[in-house]
Amino acid sequence: MPSDRLLRSGPSDPVSDLYRDLHRHPELSGQESRTAARLAAELARRRIDVREGIGGTGVVGMLRNGEGPTVLLRADIDGLPIRELTGVPHASTASAVDRTGATVPVMHACGHDLHAAALIGAVDVLQARSAEWAGTVAIVFQPAEETGEGALSMIADGLSDIVGMPAVCLGQHVSPIPAGVVVTAAGTYGAASDNFRIRFHGVGGHASTPEATVDPIVATAATVMRLQTVISLETGAHEPAVLTVSSVHAGQAENAIPDEAVLTVNLRSFNASTRQRLIASLHRVVDAEAAAAGMTKRPDVERISGAPLLVNDPEATRSTLGAIGEAGLDAHIVAQPMTGSEDFGVLGEALGCPSVFWHWGGTDPGRYSSNDLVTLMTEARFPAHIPMNHSPEYLPDLEWALPAGIRSMTAAALHWLSTDHALPTEGP
Repeated sequence: MPSDRLLRSGPSDPVSDLYRDLHRHPELSGQESRTAARLAAELARRRIDVREGIGGTGVVGMLRNGEGPTVLLRADIDGLPIRELTGVPHASTASAVDRTGATVPVMHACGHDLHAAALIGAVDVLQARSAEWAGTVAIVFQPAEETGEGALSMIADGLSDIVGMPAVCLGQHVSPIPAGVVVTAAGTYGAASDNFRIRFHGVGGHASTPEATVDPIVATAATVMRLQTVISLETGAHEPAVLTVSSVHAGQAENAIPDEAVLTVNLRSFNASTRQRLIASLHRVVDAEAAAAGMTKRPDVERISGAPLLVNDPEATRSTLGAIGEAGLDAHIVAQPMTGSEDFGVLGEALGCPSVFWHWGGTDPGRYSSNDLVTLMTEARFPAHIPMNHSPEYLPDLEWALPAGIRSMTAAALHWLSTDHALPTEGP
């Protein structure tokens, strides 16, 4: 693993300050107006040609440095409806109105603020080292990754007209693995995801006379339990798949039975047949539990978001990770894909170029014992005291995470910009 001196940064510098500002002011998917304006201003300050409002709140900067290939670097920028519990001075206290009209807390619980800051930091390094490369860097700040809409929206809004056909699309994601470590897979790296909202229609009434009602809470509880068997009893041990009931909402009064209940379900799969079976099983279980409860109206089952499989180009991945390793990071290509999902792959597919996506470590290595590291490497299991992405306590260790993210993205970009790759096309 790289030495402490290699990775750690000081407590205050412009890019760290940018990170803290973004962290303090997170915005929900599709609402990233302040974030986009701040990032556009950062690019303009660096004399980079900026386009705003791409796909809603997307920002694209074109850094040109003579003739050569175009390399697309992407960072996502949206936050999550989670209340932050980190307790740091720059913690978010923000709230926003979501798509249902509810007011929710907002937090950068997945590290997208760090992604954006690391990309700005990489741009600074590329400008400082301009003698070492030639070509064009397409800097893409993408909204709405969490809902799986942002990449598609940017493509539909003419991203290709701005960036042309890049030689490669590069993206990265911070992870609670130790700083200095970078991991990915050559081929399928991320699961396809499908998110559903299910609404049960019961008959409400007084809690003292349940016989006069059709209780949607009971039907929902039965559904939650029955859905677990889709994985445990219907899915083979060697067929990777995940089904998670992620929210349940019903009722407001303690002495009343509500007339409806709503739950959301997240499915993750790695091939088309598994995906189709999971979706069919979801519909079957929901309809059956509603019928068993005596509901006369079928439940509403709505797919609300999702993302396709994330597939890394194998050859591009091996060469990119090799360059990251040569830059002093501990780079690994693993055999097993992650069960997380990403819409990053949409960009490379739509633009007709290979893409490479990886995770970099954002946790102080000192927080890992030797036993923790063994468990992580052999079982892919994180220690209980290390919060995961999407936790209200998740917070990368800034002085470790930011330099590592800058270094990995810079190394990958320089590799493609300083080497002759097939069919390079300069952006407009």
